[in-house]
Amino acid sequence: MITIENNAFKWFESEFEVPKPFFIRLYPQYAGFGEKNKGYSLAFSLEKPSLPESQQEINGITFFVESNDTWFFDDTKVSIQFCNNKKEIFTTYTHTH
Repeated sequence: MITIENNAFKWFESEFEVPKPFFIRLYPQYAGFGEKNKGYSLAFSLEKPSLPESQQEINGITFFVESNDTWFFDDTKVSIQFCNNKKEIFTTYTHTH
């Protein structure tokens, strides 16, 4: 389950200056320390889905996870939030099992 808080959604709206509707892929990237999986962090890109496992549309932006990336999200609640102090998004992970 992926939750995108309203202020984080607004960040995506302003960060990707393209007309709606558009797609944002959420996927694991081998970089950083990784809070959930060591060496991996959550990344995103502007692209259309090819084999989406899950997707959710919010006001003209569809966020999706491809089927080969689901291992990163298994048994986890993912929350994408916005930090007002740093003016950037961050992710928290809650293990569900």
